[in-house]
Amino acid sequence: MARNERIAKTCPWSASSKKRIFECHETPDMTIQSYLERIFRYTRAGPSVYVVAYVYIDRFCGFHPEFRISARNVHRLLITTIMVASKYVEDMNYRNSYFARVGGFTAKEMNKLELEFLFMMGFKLHVNVSVFESYCSHLEREVGIGGGYHIERTLRCAEEITSKQTEERRFNQMARLTL
Repeated sequence: MARNERIAKTCPWSASSKKRIFECHETPDMTIQSYLERIFRYTRAGPSVYVVAYVYIDRFCGFHPEFRISARNVHRLLITTIMVASKYVEDMNYRNSYFARVGGFTAKEMNKLELEFLFMMGFKLHVNVSVFESYCSHLEREVGIGGGYHIERTLRCAEEITSKQTEERRFNQMARLTL
């Protein structure tokens, strides 16, 4: 942790330009929907990655109320949060350079965005199952108005596995006691 704090102090972009880190010089001509479709097409990230990225964006805005999502920063914020969420959720991931190509900028820039995002989030990336479920429900309500869309809830699996293992241990203990 002390090492991370030293790095944060020496990063030239960490102090003065925090609010502007995701801004690009000119507004991208691609719509947000087209950009998300591009990310999905080339990364094949699962639905849970997008839910976790949504949690990260919400947290980020909560940690930095002075930050305003705009047409000049939304694309970089999206690709960064989706990449970080992918690393958190998925077992296999693309390299930062691949995400950079998908996002339309250099690997150096992608690395810088990721690093700055992590420091600005205080490395608080854990999303527990109840928070994940809450965001899934919210998104399902938002998009389900017209057709009842359901999000695949893969984060639940870890909790279910743990509860099954606990049940099996209890069963084994009871079986030993009765024998």
